[in-house]
Amino acid sequence: MSAGATIDGDDVLIVVDVQNDFCPGGALAVPRGDEVVPIINRLAARFRHVVLTQDWHPAGHFSFASTHPDKKPFETITAPYGPQVLWPDHCVQGTPGAAFHPALQVLHAALVVRKGMDRAIDSYSAFYENDRTTPTGLVGYLRERGFSRIFLAGLAFDFCVRYSAEDARREGFEVFVVEDACRGIDIEGSIALTRASLAACGVACISALAAA
Repeated sequence: MSAGATIDGDDVLIVVDVQNDFCPGGALAVPRGDEVVPIINRLAARFRHVVLTQDWHPAGHFSFASTHPDKKPFETITAPYGPQVLWPDHCVQGTPGAAFHPALQVLHAALVVRKGMDRAIDSYSAFYENDRTTPTGLVGYLRERGFSRIFLAGLAFDFCVRYSAEDARREGFEVFVVEDACRGIDIEGSIALTRASLAACGVACISALAAA
């Protein structure tokens, strides 16, 4: 870990959306998304406290391109809460694609946060839906447990990890993104934009090489 990011017993690791549909062969595969699994397994073993997030959409979700007959995947529309990228159907509740990657081994995770369950609004962040006001309840959980430092890893770096990091920082947590334990989609330069945005809000991108 980089200087200032030494893990201690009061830190929490949030593992974002390491699900079959976001890995090679899935409906919305992040390039080389499965490469994060062994890194996260090693990283999680160093934390006493781990939270998993899980995209968990109902069929016919507003963010699915198939819900909009005149639209195609990866087009952007204007939703009541702002710009919305339209995705292939993915992580539909109860389907194999929504399950965690079978090689993910984080048995001591204390909490699974499911998101994107409201049919009318997408939810990238582990903390808030995309209106940036509707909470998932994770902030309250972390505060009641006394956590102040959060480490993030998972999929995808430039969407769900980014939004989670920004929201965590906005809530006053100290936040580190373990970038080599993430992979990105990179739509129109979104990876570079994510790095710039995280730096601007005080989120450090660090390496997990010391956990290898």
